[in-house]
Amino acid sequence: MKIESGKQHSRPEKTSKVPPLHGFRPNVKAIAGIAVAMAMAFPGASFAGPEDPRPNIRVRVDNYTQASSGTIARAEREAARILSEAGLQTVWVDCPVGHSLSAAQDPCQEPLEPADLVLRILPNATGNKFQDTVFGFAVQPVLASVYYDYPARLARSDNAKSELHVVLGCVIAHELGHLLLGSNSHSSSGIMQPRWERKQVREAMTGGLLFNPAQAKSIQVERQKRTRLLAVPGNEPR
Repeated sequence: MKIESGKQHSRPEKTSKVPPLHGFRPNVKAIAGIAVAMAMAFPGASFAGPEDPRPNIRVRVDNYTQASSGTIARAEREAARILSEAGLQTVWVDCPVGHSLSAAQDPCQEPLEPADLVLRILPNATGNKFQDTVFGFAVQPVLASVYYDYPARLARSDNAKSELHVVLGCVIAHELGHLLLGSNSHSSSGIMQPRWERKQVREAMTGGLLFNPAQAKSIQVERQKRTRLLAVPGNEPR
């Protein structure tokens, strides 16, 4: 388990030894359970408390692919950059698949807090029972999943295989954006466009595939709401 902030830094690349997910199926009941549990945990909360001028979120990352740890780390930094442009700071917690339930003080085992999001990186869309999506899917309020094969194909098609982490980072920011903006949050420009082609890949390579100003404001408002939930008696971290 590694914890990364949104700050840029280098890290040696190592190949992840994650076993392939033969016959993997998203657990719809478990996903729905997370959403219900989060909704029940904070009913009728009064949003009161001081605002954080530099709000942040914590993203727990489960990598179910053969992508190297270096590729995932660089993708996280690219997603962090994009979210930072929208006024949101991020802390990334890399949770090894199959991590021990007995590990003491393991952030991957802590109860989810209002400012926590869960990101799964899946090999492809096999077994997806949700609506047809090319990037992945998001289940309110905490779970986002991205398909690794989509950015990999985009990077190959644009002869930018060495920049796969940039495209993957953009896809991650897109799906996290759905958690913070809502499911019906696609736009005609920027990172929340529903489909990407060569033009969007080129924008990603130049760092120009971002949230628009209205989306950035909405993201900050949503994060402030989640921050205030922590101030409600009974919702403090345990």
